[in-house]
Amino acid sequence: MKPLHTIMIICFLSSALTMQGQDIHFSQFFEAPLLRNPSLAGIFKGDIRAQAVYRDQWNSVTNAYRTGSLNAEIKMPIGKANDFITTGIQMLFDKAGTIGWTSAHALPAINYHKSLSNDWNTYLSLGFMGGIVNRRFDRSKMTTNSTYDNGTDGEYFQSASYTYADGAVGMSFNSQVNANPDNNFFIGAAYHHFNKPKNSFYQNMGLQLAPKYVFSGGIKFAVTDYSYLTLQGDYSMQAGAKEMIAGAMYGFKLGEDPDNPLYTLHAGAFLRWNDALIPVIKLDYNPFSVAISYDANISKLKPSSYGRGGFELSVSYIGSRKNNSTVEYMRCPRF
Repeated sequence: MKPLHTIMIICFLSSALTMQGQDIHFSQFFEAPLLRNPSLAGIFKGDIRAQAVYRDQWNSVTNAYRTGSLNAEIKMPIGKANDFITTGIQMLFDKAGTIGWTSAHALPAINYHKSLSNDWNTYLSLGFMGGIVNRRFDRSKMTTNSTYDNGTDGEYFQSASYTYADGAVGMSFNSQVNANPDNNFFIGAAYHHFNKPKNSFYQNMGLQLAPKYVFSGGIKFAVTDYSYLTLQGDYSMQAGAKEMIAGAMYGFKLGEDPDNPLYTLHAGAFLRWNDALIPVIKLDYNPFSVAISYDANISKLKPSSYGRGGFELSVSYIGSRKNNSTVEYMRCPRF
C-alpha cells in the first residue's frame, strides 16, 4: 500500500486558498484591480498605470507563501462620444513549500468604457481578461514512502508541470456622486475561470478549476478641502466557499494647494472576515504611490502560525500623456 503524502501536499497547495473562497489574493486588493475584475482596468485618473504587489505570508512556516503581482494598463479615447478603451496585462507569480510549488500567470486584458452622460462622469465598463497559467513543482524534492523502499516516488503523473488557458469577464459602473467629480463611486461584478480549465497533474483526471464570482464596490468623498475618505470591499464565492474583505482609508493632503498636493498620506484598516485584521499605510508622491500592510491573524490558524500573518508591499505609478490625454475628457475614480 502506497500512501500519497505528496499528492495530499500538492492538492492542499493548489486548493487551500480556493477552500477559503479565493485563488491567489492580496490584502491590498485595491492595488491589483484586474484580479478583482477586468472591467476595473482603466478606472483611474490618468492614461498609464503600473502596479506591483509583493506578499510574504505565514513566514513562521518553513518555505511559506511568497506571491508577486504586476499589472500595467494604457487607456485611450475612442470615437467622438467620450468613450474609452483600456488594454493591459496581469502577471502573477506564487511559490511555496519544500517541493517548490509554483504558479505563474500571464493574462492580457481589454476593457471598454461607455459614457452614459454628457453632463456627468458616468461610465459603464465591460472587460475581458484571458491568458495562460503554469503550475509546477520540483519532483526531486518530493518524498513518499516509496522513496525509502525503492528510491522512486512511486507516483504516476507524467510531468511535474502543466499549463492551461484561463479567462475572466466583468462589468462595472462608476459615476460621480454630485457636482464635484472627485466624489465618486463604483460597483462591479466579475466571473473568473468561466472556461473551467483542467486543474490536475494527471492526464486522465477531469478535475476542473471552479468558477469564482467577485462583487466589488467603493466610494470616495471629500471630508474637507484637504482630506477625503475612501471605502471599498470585495465579496467572492468559489466552490461553495465565501470570502469578504472591506475597510476604509483616510487620506490627508500635504501642501499649500489641495488641488495639487505635494504628498497625500493615507491610513486605514481592512477586515477579512474570520481571517485577518489589516492595517494599511499609503503615501502618494505624484506620480508614485507606496503602501505597506500587515495581516494580523485572527483565524483558527493563529496558534499554528504563532499569530503571524502576511506582510505586503505595493508600488504604483500613474502617468498622463501630453497629447490626447484622457484626463482632458473625464475624471475616473481613483481608488
